[in-house]
Amino acid sequence: MPARLYGTRKLVEAFDAGVYEQVTNVATLPGILKYSFCMPDGHWGYGFPIGGVAAFDPDEGVISPGGIGFDINCGMRLVRTGLTVDEVRPDLEKLVNRLFERIPSGVGSTGFVKLKEDEFLTVMEKGSRWCLENGYALPEDLEYTEEKGCMEGADPTKVSHKAVQRGYNQIGTLGSGNHYLELQVARQENIYDPGLAGAFGITVPGQVVVMYHCGSRGFGHQVATDYLHILLDAMEKKYGIHIIDKELSCAPFRSPEGQDYFSAMKCAVNMSFANRQVILHRIREVFSDVFGRSPEDLGIRQVYDVTHNTAKLEEHAVDGVMRQVLIHRKGATRAFGPGMRDIPEEYRDTGQPVIIGGSMETGSYLLAGVESGSQTFYSTAHGSGRTMSRHSAKKIYHARQLIKDMRERGIYVRTSSMKGIAEEAGGAYKDIDEVVAAAEVAGVSRRVARFIPIGNIKG
Repeated sequence: MPARLYGTRKLVEAFDAGVYEQVTNVATLPGILKYSFCMPDGHWGYGFPIGGVAAFDPDEGVISPGGIGFDINCGMRLVRTGLTVDEVRPDLEKLVNRLFERIPSGVGSTGFVKLKEDEFLTVMEKGSRWCLENGYALPEDLEYTEEKGCMEGADPTKVSHKAVQRGYNQIGTLGSGNHYLELQVARQENIYDPGLAGAFGITVPGQVVVMYHCGSRGFGHQVATDYLHILLDAMEKKYGIHIIDKELSCAPFRSPEGQDYFSAMKCAVNMSFANRQVILHRIREVFSDVFGRSPEDLGIRQVYDVTHNTAKLEEHAVDGVMRQVLIHRKGATRAFGPGMRDIPEEYRDTGQPVIIGGSMETGSYLLAGVESGSQTFYSTAHGSGRTMSRHSAKKIYHARQLIKDMRERGIYVRTSSMKGIAEEAGGAYKDIDEVVAAAEVAGVSRRVARFIPIGNIKG
């Protein structure tokens, strides 16, 4: 099939050579439908480019861990508050410090939820439902989470013991790298569609929101690692599939190996939903402690939670015929349009909220899915996308100076890794405004609001 890349001229010309190679390689996989896509934030990844999207025929096509990523169900959650920036600013440092203390971050961090390994198996199966049953969620949180916080069909018996050991103590943690928790402000001049913003609960000038980005941590990484080897062996020896790049190791989706990986992947998806849900529980606790009011009085409510590293069975029109397809989205976000099933009834007329994270220095976006998104199987960008390797960023940027500069611009930062701060400098990323504008002009999503950071926790 052909490959299709989205972006302004500036963005497309800036794609690294690896993007063109990888999006082309994906287009050769068995059973691919229509196109191999790359979103405007695309950059080189493992197997698929980050920003890659591909749909496969479930009966004739394959499933590939390289099309999902190592951090399975890495995703974004947006939480609104009833507070304004003027109300928060006097307590900003106290609030960020308290969040930093209560939400572990960094390499190897462990959470306050202490589980035994057999209890973790239940989390794998239930995801956010486990959180609801154990006092870490409200029913509405699940309603405003993709898949309602649980992918059905997760099978813990398909997960290695090594993966369980890496994951059972990581519920409620941010992790490291580009993962973060950020306090942001919705300024009046950055509301692009007041009607949609109001439908998503962004109604007050200077309203404070909380956005965070994290996934399945070491657990998802181990699941992906395990099955990359299993599928590579089966692909060549059992199914005779020959591919251009071994990073695209795969198996027929309906094969035993393909189904085993799909079930294990769902376990990591559900662990990640539970992880982000427990973090929301901590956010409610901290805001209540700092401001001396209940979370309900503070207007703390979830807007939405979206994934961007998954494979999912969905119903889409292919050449005018509705059919089931297997969608790989790696560093790409589902963006269902108005009227589509599987989004909350409250958002049925608006389209799905889409959460796009920028760098810690710039800003982030709330978008909405649109009807014309069918061209990409209702998929859009997931962030600003790197333009510089972490190694290169560390050579150019200095953490303490970055923190000082951001402080002078009104952004208070706490980090568990000075090295990580340098790697995540705004200059190491694409222009988030251009990425989002490209997605809108292309008709794969629509701008609703831009959020400006005032406080940040980095892993």
